[in-house]
Order: sequence, then C-alpha cells, then structure tokens
Amino acid sequence: MSKKAMEVVKGIDLKRYMGRWYEIASFPSRFQPKNGINTRATYTLKDDGTVNVLNETWSDGKRGFIEGTAYKADPKSDEAKLKVKFYVPPFLPIIPVTGDYWVLYLDDDYQYALIGQPSRSYLWILCRQTHLDEEIYNQLVQKATEEGYDVSKLKKTTQTEPPPESDNAPADTKGIWWLKSIFGK
Repeated sequence: MSKKAMEVVKGIDLKRYMGRWYEIASFPSRFQPKNGINTRATYTLKDDGTVNVLNETWSDGKRGFIEGTAYKADPKSDEAKLKVKFYVPPFLPIIPVTGDYWVLYLDDDYQYALIGQPSRSYLWILCRQTHLDEEIYNQLVQKATEEGYDVSKLKKTTQTEPPPESDNAPADTKGIWWLKSIFGK
C-alpha cells in the first residue's frame, strides 16, 4: 500500500519560528541517548537566511549537544520543508550528515508543532513550554497517524521544572553520548 504525500505547512514565518522548542515526544533515534531528558532545540536566524540549530539533551547529569544549520530545501517553495545539516562526530566535526525537517503542523501562535520527514522514520512533537496540554498532544498524534506514521513508536520526553540552563550544566565535551548512540545505548 502506497502512502499518501504528506501535508506540509505552507507560508511559515521563519522569524516567528525561531527560539527555543522543547521536545514533548519523539520516535527514539540512535542520534539521541536512550536516557536523555530535557531535550530541546534552539533556532536562531542568521543574516544569510539559514538557521543555526542547537540541539541539547541531558543524560546522566551531563549536557550533550550538537550544532548544525537548517535551510529551505527549495528556496522557491512556500512549503516548510527544511534540510538540516550536522557535522559528526560533534567533538571532531568532519562528516556532514543531512536530514529532512518537515513542519507537518504548526499552530497559529507558533506554540506547538509536529515535525516529520518523508520516510516517516523520525517524528517530533515540539512545544514552546516544557509540557503540552494532553488534548493538544492527542490532536498532534492523530495528525501524525493521518500522515501515515506508526505512532505506537512515540515516546514522551521527560522535561523537568524548571528546565536546566545550558551554562550551568557540565558538558559532555568528549561526545560520549554520541559514541553511545552509535551502539544504541
């Protein structure tokens, strides 16, 4: 059975989309530690129109992070289809890894979003706050189901109150979380 083409948000205002987003739930990924909590992304618009991406997660009391760049997949399209490029390993950035970042749903106030990509192997529910109303969460899960995702793989992300500050956290400067992720730890 072929899957229908995914509906993607059109006319996104990148300036409004910038800032911090907390991961409410996601499909587990080998790129993130299994015991990661307080996972979040911070987006900053650069002068050249690309977006600086800072992904952070805390594992065993340490902050793991990776920085990358996002850009429109097709600059002429009004669809919110972005490409995100990271260099790995993060402690010795030599290999570029590029992925799709498609905004499948975004509320009018830019407070919560559903992010996916064409293979349907990755899915994220993001929110400006550390917690999302259960009714809204269920609506986003339903939207993901309608877009052909196996939502049984969704795992809620633990977020603490207040969220940790990046500057106060001991950093995982050796990339241990990244190395562990290669082996599925």
